[in-house]
Amino acid sequence: MWGSSEQPLASVYDVALLDLDGVVYIGGDPVPGAAEAIAQARDQGQQIAFITNNASRTPEQAAEKIRQVGVAARAEDVVTSAQAAARVLVSQHGSGARVATLGADGLRDALTAAELIPVAVDDQDAVALVTGYGPEVAWREVMRAGVRIRDGLPWVASNTDNTIPTPFGLAPGHGVLVDMLRRFSSREPTVAGKPERPLFDETLERTGARHPLMVGDRLDTDIEGASAAGIDSLLVMTGVTDLRELIAAPARMRPTYLAADLEGLVIIHAVPEPADGGWQSAGWWASAADGRLEVTEVTGKSKASGSGDTHNWWRAVAAAAWEWLDRDGSAADVSGLDVPPPPG
Repeated sequence: MWGSSEQPLASVYDVALLDLDGVVYIGGDPVPGAAEAIAQARDQGQQIAFITNNASRTPEQAAEKIRQVGVAARAEDVVTSAQAAARVLVSQHGSGARVATLGADGLRDALTAAELIPVAVDDQDAVALVTGYGPEVAWREVMRAGVRIRDGLPWVASNTDNTIPTPFGLAPGHGVLVDMLRRFSSREPTVAGKPERPLFDETLERTGARHPLMVGDRLDTDIEGASAAGIDSLLVMTGVTDLRELIAAPARMRPTYLAADLEGLVIIHAVPEPADGGWQSAGWWASAADGRLEVTEVTGKSKASGSGDTHNWWRAVAAAAWEWLDRDGSAADVSGLDVPPPPG
């Protein structure tokens, strides 16, 4: 389950596959410390690929947004679920196919770049329909798409994220639309984005990665998808995953590494160790032996309330909580537990 590294992860993995929303930025705001960590990782020789389920932006638009939060990025550094969806459609229908498109510019541009022809949702010559996140999508187009899917038109969905982080909180993502269309049509889409394989395959082929690391903030896409693809993962606690979600994570959604933020790329990672009926990670000890999570700081051989290294706080907490979850089948009680602020 846990991975350990005596060297910074940036020195161990040749390519880091970085999710964007919740890892590099949230809405239009940078995640504190992310730009500095990415620069350090690059200085240590690691290639950075930005991998996103958001299908609304073109790679250049995504790269520009990344640059706006202080991180160097080129269009070729970005891989989107729209590009993965285009790869799926080409494999199914060949280049030159007409594809009914429900989404934003990023989706249409990805189809065009793959030598597909994006057309209106009601185009009767379309051989398939593709959907992606698009904040300006009209309800009348959604209704037409639902009817065409119900009537048998093959359907590819860019992703199934139910939420998207914004400056005003978690908002409905494309997965909400996918779920509605699924229930209306009684049909399942082929999904291109995380946690499915197409987006990972597209990224690995482009980067030539031999030993990649997926870095994300979401358990059910970034971490579960990486695990299914046989890729090690780093979960950062700057996005949608909170304490209660983390401690309830089933085995398939548990990361190889865990860190408070993207600094986790450039530090060493020690495995939490059993100690005194709980788990110790560097200066922190945690236990859920009675079903209630207890966390204390370790100073020498004594334990006292405190606030030490935040990365190791999360590791100790996860180790204790997951031991309890696996044994009891229920999540530990974390009421009253104070989560420390991110490093820096």
